[in-house]
Amino acid sequence: MEEPHRRIRALHTASTITVYQAYSPEIGMPAIRDGRFPAAWKLDRMTWIKPSFLWMMYRSNWGTSAGQETVLAVEITRDGFDWALRHSCLSSYVRGLHSDRSAWQRDLKRAPARVQWDPERDLNLRPLPYRSLQLGLSGEASSRYADEWIVSISDVTPLARDIRALVSRGEPDSAAQLLPQEQPYPTGDELLAHLRP
Repeated sequence: MEEPHRRIRALHTASTITVYQAYSPEIGMPAIRDGRFPAAWKLDRMTWIKPSFLWMMYRSNWGTSAGQETVLAVEITRDGFDWALRHSCLSSYVRGLHSDRSAWQRDLKRAPARVQWDPERDLNLRPLPYRSLQLGLSGEASSRYADEWIVSISDVTPLARDIRALVSRGEPDSAAQLLPQEQPYPTGDELLAHLRP
């Protein structure tokens, strides 16, 4: 079956969805230990969460980029994630989806969350012809994420290293078996209608 051009693919349960972030050990290790972000985590900055494990691997270069050495799997409530989608605006203007550029700019300024659709990645971190969602949280969305939505935070840095090692050794099938089992996330048209160009 052909993949839709834009789809949320994620590890999820009936009540939670797992998203990924990568931080320096100074932020990542206390977050893993305490199950919440430490005071050093800046609540006033936009934070980007990614349901796609391989997109996080691309962004952090398998957890080796400076300041992204600790890869976190953050399990959050689906209610929270859906709230963020409902209160999101696309991060770029799309003719036809927005009435005009100034209306989009007003929506973007007011929205506590924003969405980007970026090319999904394969095991070699090459772009695929379909896109996955990145969700940027700020203001109220960032506060809700940190204080209300988080169910658990776990360290997936060793998993990233194991998968990368298998890919490097030319063992893609073994690497693929270790990937989180991401499935299409059930959203319903009303949640994404304002976010699909």
